[in-house]
Amino acid sequence: MTRDVIVVGAGPVGLMMAGELRLGGVDVVVYEKLRTPPRESRGASFTRRTAECFEQRGLLGRLGETEPADSHFGGVPIDLGMFEENHFGARGISQFRTERMLEGWATELGVPVRRGYEVTGFRETPGGVVVDLDGPEGRGEDTAGYLVGCDGGRSTVRRLAGIGFPGPDPTRGFYSADVTGIETRRRRIGEDLPGGSMVMAMDLENGVTRVVVHESGMPPKDRESLTYTELADAWQRLTGESIHHGQCRWISCFTDASRVADEYRRGRVFLAGDATHVQPPAMAQGLSVGVQDAVNLGWKLAATINGRAPQDLLDTYHAERHPIGQQLARNARAAIELRLTGEEMDPVRGVLGELVAYKDAAGHLAGMLSGLGIRYDVGAGGHPLLGLRMPPERELVLSDGRRVRMAELLHSARGVLVATSGFGGGVRVAEGWADRLDVVTGTWVSGPDGALDAVLVRPDGYVAWTSPGSDAGLADALGRWFGTPLPATATPRTSATAQSVGR
Repeated sequence: MTRDVIVVGAGPVGLMMAGELRLGGVDVVVYEKLRTPPRESRGASFTRRTAECFEQRGLLGRLGETEPADSHFGGVPIDLGMFEENHFGARGISQFRTERMLEGWATELGVPVRRGYEVTGFRETPGGVVVDLDGPEGRGEDTAGYLVGCDGGRSTVRRLAGIGFPGPDPTRGFYSADVTGIETRRRRIGEDLPGGSMVMAMDLENGVTRVVVHESGMPPKDRESLTYTELADAWQRLTGESIHHGQCRWISCFTDASRVADEYRRGRVFLAGDATHVQPPAMAQGLSVGVQDAVNLGWKLAATINGRAPQDLLDTYHAERHPIGQQLARNARAAIELRLTGEEMDPVRGVLGELVAYKDAAGHLAGMLSGLGIRYDVGAGGHPLLGLRMPPERELVLSDGRRVRMAELLHSARGVLVATSGFGGGVRVAEGWADRLDVVTGTWVSGPDGALDAVLVRPDGYVAWTSPGSDAGLADALGRWFGTPLPATATPRTSATAQSVGR
C-alpha cells in the first residue's frame, strides 16, 4: 500500500507536521530512529506566534501553565509592554513535554508513530518516494507520495536529497545542562559578563534548572566528551558560585553555527524545522520556527494530495518560509556577535539600547522575534492585515448572540471566510469552495485592525484577502489559495452560525 506522506522525525516539528496532514485527511506515518521518546529538553520555550499556532488547533491548553517569556536581541532587552498586542512568548516548558502533547494529539487523530526505524535511503519514482528503513524487524521499505524530513540539523533526508546546507563554520562553544539541587540567581535572558562571556539560568519544571555557559574563548566541543564537572568549573570561574553539588539530568553543548538549506523542497521531498535551519539554541527560535514551517506546509501538502490545490501551491512553501530561515540565521549571527564580543562592542550595544526605546524600532525587532511580524505575499492591497496572521483573540458575535474567537474557527485546519452584513451577497461566491472552506457570518467585536466587511483566512491563520483592502476579487483569491471550485450543482457548506466552530 502506498501512503500519502512519510514524515521522518518524531520531534515537535515532525509531530506537528503529521497532525496538520491528518487534519487535512491525509494518510501519514511518522518514522523515528530513537526507540523511546527522549527525556532531554533542548528547547525550553517558544515564541508568541508558535503559542498561537498551538491555540489555532486547540492545543495550547494541553501544555498546562506556562510562564511569559521576555524578549531581547543579543542581550539588549525589549520592553514588550509598550505594544497593544501580546508579544510575550512562553518559557519553562520542557521540550519533552511539548513532544508528549503533540504525540498525544497526533495519535488521537490516527497517526502511527513508529519508533526504532532509521532511514537509510530513498528513491523517487514517477508517482512517489520509496524509503529504505532499518527497524526492529530488520531492513525494509515503505512507499508514499511524498517524504518530509523533520529529522534535525544533521538531517539524513537532507543529505540523501543532496540539498546544500551552507553557513559559516562555528567559532564559539556553549555548555548546557539541566540540573536539580542547586540554588542560583535566575538569569532568564542571560547575563553578559566582561570579555564576551555569558551565563544563563532559568527554571524548567519539577525543580530543574537549565544552565548555559559560554566562557570567552571557549571553542566548539564534542558533546560526547563534555562532563558536568567541566561545566560547573566554568560556571564557578565566571560567577564565583559552585554548582558542583547539583545532580545533572542532561548535558550537551552547542556552537554559534547558523545554517539554512538551499532548498526547502526538491521534487517530492520536503524539509522542515532544524533540517532546514539551525542556529544557537540560546536564540530560543529553532523549535518555534520549525513548528511554523509545519503549519505552513501541512495544509498545502494535504490540499495537493486531495486534488484541491492550485498547481503552484506547494511552491509557496519555499517561497514563504526560506526567507524566514535566512532572516533567522542572520539575526542569530548578529545577536551572537552583539552579545559575545567584548567591551569593544559596547558602543553598538548602547546605540541599540537607545533605538529600542522607540516603539517603531522595538516593534520591528519584537515582530521578528515573536513571529508576529511575518508577512507573506498574498497579493496587492491596502489593508494592514493582508499577509499577516489573523489575531487569534479577535472576536466575532454570531447571529445567535454567541461570541467566538478566530482561534476557535481554525481548529479544523480549514480555510475560513468571515463575512459581516456589510458584505451583502458576496458569500455566494465562496459556495464553490464549500468542501474546503467554512463561511461564518456575524459582527466583529471592535478591534484595532481597520474596518473589515469580509476576511479570508488560510488554514495556517494568515490573512489571504480582505474586503475592503484587496485589489483582487474574492473568487481570484479563493482560486489562488484553494484551487478550482466545485461544480455549481454541488451542495454548499456554509456556516451562518457556529455549527462548524471548534470542530
